Amino acid sequence: MDENHTVSVSKESMWKYTTMVLGAIVLIGALYVMVGGSSTGNTIAGSAVGVIDNDDLTDDDAVKGDEDAPVTIVEFSDYECPFCGRWFLQTYPQLKKEYIDTGKVKMVFRDFPLSFHKNAQMASEAAECVRDKGGDTAYWAFHDILFTKQAQLSEANVKTWAKEQGYDVTDCLAKGTFRKEVLADLADGQAAGVQGTPAFFINGKLISGAQPFAVFKQAIDAAL
Repeated sequence: MDENHTVSVSKESMWKYTTMVLGAIVLIGALYVMVGGSSTGNTIAGSAVGVIDNDDLTDDDAVKGDEDAPVTIVEFSDYECPFCGRWFLQTYPQLKKEYIDTGKVKMVFRDFPLSFHKNAQMASEAAECVRDKGGDTAYWAFHDILFTKQAQLSEANVKTWAKEQGYDVTDCLAKGTFRKEVLADLADGQAAGVQGTPAFFINGKLISGAQPFAVFKQAIDAAL
């Protein structure tokens, strides 16, 4: 009797443990979908599209590189997105050296602040405040600072970093001067089928996620 009872309890315990593990897996999966995680980028619900004309992807945005470059890359990005930061650190330097600095590519940066990144909208607005005062050169320098110091991103730090570059963005942020501009970028990205950050359009062809340099090289060379 005792032996049978022991086996019964063992099976019951195993069932409970199995149920708990399965429940945990389901919960993790649900959270993953809610925050939009993936191995290469933060994602949101949306639908993919085909090739889009560059004129439909750009507005009055910051440009880096030769205006007459044969290839245009439009990036939709989020300053708080870790995948965007990873792409900036790992892929962007080589892309800049081999294609932007050589006049083959011009880069257009557009804001796509995700709602679950509490500092993303603020950082995008601050960058626009800097651009308003210092032009595209100042904008790109500040863009680099925001991604380089992404782990310390906060409103206080952003104001400090801007001031260190010679720009006071306090009033600009308080008034929300560029809030509509940033949200317009977000809306345009959604209309173009952007499903997450970072997202890139190379002469209108979408590349989604923090892909390695080889992926960009192949797409750029095909477009040249």
